[in-house]
Amino acid sequence: MVGITESARFNALMVAVKVGIIALVILFGLPHIHEANFHPFIPENTGVRGHFGTSGILAASATIFFAYVGFETVSVGAQETRNPERDVSISILAALAVCTLLYVLMSAVLIGIVDFHLLDVPDPVSFALAREPGLEWLVFPVNIAAIAGLISVAFGSMYGQSRVFYGMARDGFLPPAFARVHPRFRTPHLCTIIVGVVGSAIAAIFPLDILADLVSIGTLMAFISVCVAIMILRLSAPNRVRKFRTPYVWLVAPAGIITCGIMMFSLSLGTWVRLVVWTGLGFLIYFSYGIRHAAPSKWSVSDES
Repeated sequence: MVGITESARFNALMVAVKVGIIALVILFGLPHIHEANFHPFIPENTGVRGHFGTSGILAASATIFFAYVGFETVSVGAQETRNPERDVSISILAALAVCTLLYVLMSAVLIGIVDFHLLDVPDPVSFALAREPGLEWLVFPVNIAAIAGLISVAFGSMYGQSRVFYGMARDGFLPPAFARVHPRFRTPHLCTIIVGVVGSAIAAIFPLDILADLVSIGTLMAFISVCVAIMILRLSAPNRVRKFRTPYVWLVAPAGIITCGIMMFSLSLGTWVRLVVWTGLGFLIYFSYGIRHAAPSKWSVSDES
């Protein structure tokens, strides 16, 4: 609430703490890897859809997809970026590359030092390190990194969601209160408070696995919508000036739709039911308020060169 510069500094500190400790775990954990733990590399399916095998990989990918939600937070902060045309695209791609590398290395270390059957616990990293002689000293730093990680992820999500609501309110799809800016801090303070309170209440009430799957399937659907919308705009407004132009759009967009669609169909029926309910709530807000208050300019995209 007190400003984007202060927010960026705080988040950078939290990220530095967790990335630094992750690097320590990878550095000291790699020499302790037991090669036998990687065989079989893909355990056979147990006969139940989503339990190991190819279907298990797809189900796991869809479940942990919420870990990639943070990358779109960079895009919603474009209005507060000094050089968005250059910085936003570089930031997203660089962060995506670095985080994916860290995810892969961290997973390899965990599976390498402890049999994966034992990792179905609330604190798998601390659990694995505590069982491996010579790595016990990393348990406390890892717990600190976990706290810093949770704070930075919640912080980034609250920032991103508040800016999404701010943009929607400014266009008339949500009440004006969501677009109100603090006279001193120049941030959407009311929107930030609402997002924080509602997010805290949802986190306190619903189980983590349900929230993770719901966030993942909602984000996957949003990404599919973006891919479809980009292709439509390329046909309906091909000459419009774009500050960022997606390269190879007729390859990238269909590939995005197919990939996200496969992961969506890998999630459980219950998750799909919750998605329908959640989407219905969104339509209710849209048809009861947004459709009657949206700015006229938001209903069409001009094809200006």
